[in-house]
This record gives sequence, structure tokens and C-alpha cells, in this order.
Amino acid sequence: MDVSSIDDLAAERLAKAASAESGRSSVTVYSRPGARLRQTLTALAAGRVMGEHKSPGDASLLCLRGRVRVRAGDAEVELGPGDLVAVPPQRHDVEALESSVLLLSVALH
Repeated sequence: MDVSSIDDLAAERLAKAASAESGRSSVTVYSRPGARLRQTLTALAAGRVMGEHKSPGDASLLCLRGRVRVRAGDAEVELGPGDLVAVPPQRHDVEALESSVLLLSVALH
């Protein structure tokens, strides 16, 4: 079994996001051929937005660091460290209210 330090990866991704023109940095932390789950660690610099995009299907978003706002249609929710939300089944965006790290878990069908 391989063990990954999410704290170390989060710090690394935050540093990369801070220096990236896009203000974000992501790495897949779990996936394999034939897997039914994919997990991606994403860091967003403060004030950056992952523009409106399609829902990946059954998925959840866990805020590990910082604060983000997730908007879908007329609904919005703020997440802080330890907060988890099901990804809305429609187009949505994510705004970093502070420099943030998120863990996206997606069920692959």
C-alpha cells in the first residue's frame, strides 16, 4: 500500500498555484486503470475562480484548507476546512475566498 501525505501535497500545490498564471494547481492522488473512483487535489490562489464547468457526475468536494464558494444556478454554499458538499449535478463554479485546497472525489461509471 502506498501512503501519501495530503498535507505535504497541499502545501506543494498551494505554492504552485501562487506562482501559476492560472492561479491553480492540481494533481490526481488516486486513479488506476479500471478504477471506479478518481480523487484530485486542487489548490486555488485567493480570488481565483474555476469558471463555470459541467458536473463530473457523482462527486464530492472536500475543503482541506482555506475557504471557497461553490455556485450552481441560484444556489451557493461556502466551504471551510473540513466541509464536504456533493457536487451539484448542473454547471457550477468554484471561487477561492482565501487560498484553498480541495479534494474532488469522482465516481467513475
